Amino acid sequence: MTDNSNKQKSKFKSTNMEASIFNRDLLRIRRENTSKQFHNHDFLLKEVTHRLLDNLEDIKRDFHKVLNIGGHPNLINDFFSDAFLLTQDLSLKKIAALKTNTIQADEEFLPIKNKSLDLVFCALNLHWINDLPGALVQILQSLKPDGLFIGAALGGETLYELRTSMMKADIERLGGIRPHASPLMDVRDAGSLLQRAGFALPVVNTERITVTYSDALTLMKELKGMGENNALIKGYKGLTTPAHMMKVAEIYATDFANQQGRIPVTFDILYF
Repeated sequence: MTDNSNKQKSKFKSTNMEASIFNRDLLRIRRENTSKQFHNHDFLLKEVTHRLLDNLEDIKRDFHKVLNIGGHPNLINDFFSDAFLLTQDLSLKKIAALKTNTIQADEEFLPIKNKSLDLVFCALNLHWINDLPGALVQILQSLKPDGLFIGAALGGETLYELRTSMMKADIERLGGIRPHASPLMDVRDAGSLLQRAGFALPVVNTERITVTYSDALTLMKELKGMGENNALIKGYKGLTTPAHMMKVAEIYATDFANQQGRIPVTFDILYF
């Protein structure tokens, strides 16, 4: 099923390099560093994978060859127990212990043969891709003519409270806003990207998941455990100073804490 030729990679490399926002090497290292303890921070991936699989239950057809990009491995393995399942990840450590077919590869350069898959399942990886149109084209090309792509990404107003608190802390302590957080797409962006890539019958919707934490510092540790902390190429490093982190936490609590003193956290999930 895999194709290790450089033809596909070279086709998309130029556009990717011109518009690079995320440091993919840093992202890979962070995934590797979080691999052993990720099970302590996987609640969001579990929830999103569950919801995507629920959507698949409504589709009355069989999927014999499946590529899993980022979906929670335990849930995916159980659901596709009768299929040929290939699990891909940027980090070799994330897939090393899986009892399934695996491939270590970059989502931006998928080494998959054209028209070889019935289904591509992608959970919470798309928001870290530099050339998302190119990646979606590759996913489309890997699918059989009647194949299905189903995925989810962080978007909309995800981490709105944290982003707002960061901006206020920057203005107060640094005199201006610094790039701490990734740009995110909305529903219209997602629909346009699917159409641009050439998908037939594209459908995009969004759901909001809100959770609470005791404080912003605990939230930041959670995001680090997820591997979802800042990976911008031009990211600002000032947030790593204890004084700045404490200021962000103070503003977060003042502006957003509920009556119990806990802070809400917004995750907007875009479903493709």
